[in-house]
Amino acid sequence: MPAPKKYDEETMARAVRMYRDRFAEGDVSQLTARREVGELLGVNQSTLRNWIRREEGTSTAAAGAGDDGESVEHQNARLRRENARLRRANEILKTSSAFFAAAELDRQLGNH
Repeated sequence: MPAPKKYDEETMARAVRMYRDRFAEGDVSQLTARREVGELLGVNQSTLRNWIRREEGTSTAAAGAGDDGESVEHQNARLRRENARLRRANEILKTSSAFFAAAELDRQLGNH
């Protein structure tokens, strides 16, 4: 006979949602997101990983996968990460553009 369940379905679903939200922010690895959520809820990260894998199996079967086999949740998470990366790159480009514009202005003023 299997051991009694320590966590109810609602707690498991909440933990998986929290993990997905944290991972979708794009600044942490899957393991780090699992550890952070696990610490908050008092759940071992490997237990949370099992819940995530189980949820992914049922959500893919229930919701279906996209044309490329990627679920909507994974597409959203991937696009959020890409969006965050592009925003950071854009800020770097803005800063460097202002730096080089100022340097060019200094160069031109220095030659006259």
